[in-house]
Order: sequence, then structure tokens, then C-alpha cells
Amino acid sequence: MKYPKIYKFYACCVITLLLFSSCVSRKEIVYFQGLEKAGDRLEINKDKSLQIKPNDLLTISVSAPEQAAAMPFNLPVMGMPQAGEANGRSVMGQQQLQTYLVDGEGNIEFPVLGTLNVAGLSRQALQQKLKSRIGEYVQNPIVNIRLVNFQVSVLGEVNRPGTFDIRDEYLTLPKALGLAGDLSIYGKRKNVLVMREEQGKKTYAYLDLTDPGIVNSSFYTLQQNDVVYVEPNGAQRQSASYNRNAGVYISIASVLISIAVLITN
Repeated sequence: MKYPKIYKFYACCVITLLLFSSCVSRKEIVYFQGLEKAGDRLEINKDKSLQIKPNDLLTISVSAPEQAAAMPFNLPVMGMPQAGEANGRSVMGQQQLQTYLVDGEGNIEFPVLGTLNVAGLSRQALQQKLKSRIGEYVQNPIVNIRLVNFQVSVLGEVNRPGTFDIRDEYLTLPKALGLAGDLSIYGKRKNVLVMREEQGKKTYAYLDLTDPGIVNSSFYTLQQNDVVYVEPNGAQRQSASYNRNAGVYISIASVLISIAVLITN
């Protein structure tokens, strides 16, 4: 039994469309294209220091050669309780520094020194400010500061979306995407949204991961509480309206039609 030529024509069309739809160009996938040609125009923002913002949580410890003199400038250390008791007493776990909450006005209440405005300062700038103020009371003070609520959220078409705690002060967009397991094949690499809050206002930027020039953007280096969103590409949006296995079924049907055409030829 031979199929009419029109059937063969339809089969060829299906196979051709399937082949074209399965091909994804390099320009749509590869990151930082043309990096070797970008040359000197690529310059990452040299100011990598995070600025302290309202609602940030800070740990600040003060020490000095005469530790007794530095004690009044430290909050009491808290012990983290653990389950269980020993000899009728609760067992205390690892000790932990208390945190300073930066209020809506950008202030903290610091022992002895009182109200200090810290919003807009980097960790290093606040460190120098405290050393200068405490130095009026203590010789050669040592001040250690850490921002403990540095988090970023990565959402959308990534392999492991979520909110991530960052231990250091420097986080780039590619590193954040790496923490989220990189973009899935369905994520749009040319339109990654980064949202942040600055001075009480929401700001945002769309970045193109295929362009090496994104390192020049102020949004390339992330800040605390930034949100990164990867938009799904057109194929993924369309697949949301039908069974995700439809592509598999179409592929199987195309192969069967091709085999039938070859057999009957």
C-alpha cells in the first residue's frame, strides 16, 4: 500500500518544522558573547562595599588591649539554648552576639554612645566612625562589624529558586544565578530582571546575560534583599497552556510517519 504524495509532503513538513524548532541559536544561550572584543570598556564598579540600610541587622563587637575598658561598648552575649537538661539545669549551647536593628530612620542605639545614624555608610566607614568615637574612652579599640541579613532571592526559570544567605559582602549576578543552579534552558538570558530598594523606592533593571557589558551596570553587583527574576521564554509560556509532553508526542508521531513513508516508498 502506498500513501498519496500529499501525505509524504505533510510528513516532510512536520519533520522540517520539528528540526527547526529544536535548533536554538548560540546567540540565545551563550553568556558574555564577544568578551574578547569588549576590551577596556568592561570595568566592574570598584566600589564593592554594601551600604547599610534601614531594617538591616548588624553584629558589632569591640575589643581592646585592656578588654575590661571595652566591655561597656558591647551588648551582652546570649547563649543559644539546646534541648535537654543536665543535673536539673538547662544546657546552654553556643554563645551568640546580639544584633543591632537599623530602624526606619537609619539609626541604632549603641552602648555608651547612644543614638548613631548608620544608614548609607559602608561597613568600613562605620568601623572607622566607631573607632574614632570609642577612642575617646578606650585606647586602640578594635571594632568588628558584620551584616548578618545579606540575602538575595532568585526566582523564575532557574533550577533551584529560593532565597540565599550570603556570607561575604560581594555578590555578582552570575554568582547569584549559580547559587540557584543556573538558568534552565527555558529562561530568557537577554531579559533578567533585578529589583532592589534604594532610599525607600523600588528600582530595577533588565540585564542581558549574553552581553559582556553588563559588568558596567550598577545592578551587576547585588545588594542585600535584591530580587532576581528570570522570565520564561516563549516556548515555555506556550507550553503552560498544554501538556508538556506534547512535544514528545509530536516527535514520536513524526518519526512514525517518516518510517511509514520510507517503507511505502
